[in-house]
Parts: sequence; structure tokens; C-alpha cells
Amino acid sequence: MADTTVATNRRAYHDYFVEDKLEAGLALTGCEVKSVRAHQVSLQEAYVEIRQGEAWVVGMRIAPYQTGPGQPAPAVDRPRKLLLRRAEIVRLDRRVRQKGYTLIPLRIYFGARGYAKVEVGLCRGKRQYDKREALKERDERRRTERVLAERARGPRRG
Repeated sequence: MADTTVATNRRAYHDYFVEDKLEAGLALTGCEVKSVRAHQVSLQEAYVEIRQGEAWVVGMRIAPYQTGPGQPAPAVDRPRKLLLRRAEIVRLDRRVRQKGYTLIPLRIYFGARGYAKVEVGLCRGKRQYDKREALKERDERRRTERVLAERARGPRRG
């Protein structure tokens, strides 16, 4: 069974160089899992923080589940715990303490056994000129692909 991606943080690739990625479990309540399955989640302003030996996703918004009365819904943007091994947390904490590094959630998906997972990236911030350079490279790559596609089609008949 393939991973089913629920939400991606496309802005992260624009604003940061993603140097390393890792998978982490996500501790959610039942109604939060239902909202995530319904794609009611946003990673726009989310980041990962390491506090007292635990990793937490801060700023991730999961909308309240909207069917019927029942348990009160948890806060929309409460910090949510990441499920990582102690050694991974220590390694990430050591890397984040270096200048310019941060942990950003890149995507949320459901793994092979149906558990909610977060792909976390160890990122270094891009400067404005880096962003312009990336846009130039992308435009140049598109232009060459377009030219190659036109050549493959053959000459036009008029």
C-alpha cells in the first residue's frame, strides 16, 4: 500500500534548502485524525521545536472535525508531539543549534499501516539572491524541455 499524501508544505522548498529528511510519527486525537484524512490540515507556518528532549510541531493547523456533537474539539493550532527515537531527537537538536538550521514539516501522509506521519526536513534558510537563482534555473530547465519536445514532434506542416 502506497503512502497517501494529505498536505505538503511547498513554501518550504522555496524558502529553505532542505538538507536532510526524516519520518516521524504524529500524536493526534481521534477527531484530529479524521480531519487530517479529510485534508483539513495546513502546514503553512509550521515548524518543529525541541523542548525538554521531545519534538513538537508548532503552528500546524488542523480544522475541527465537523460531524455531530460529542467530545469538544482540541485547539486548532495546539502543539502536537512528534514520535521519534531519543537518538534522533538528540541528533536533530545538535544540528539545529548550528547557525541557520531549522526543522520544517514538509508533508503529512498516512503510512503503510494507516498511521499519520510527518516528513520533517532539516533546513537552512535561503537568501533572496538564492531564490532568484532557483527561479532562473527552473525557467531555463522549462525552456530547454520545451525546445526538446518541439524537436521530438518533428517539423510543422502548414
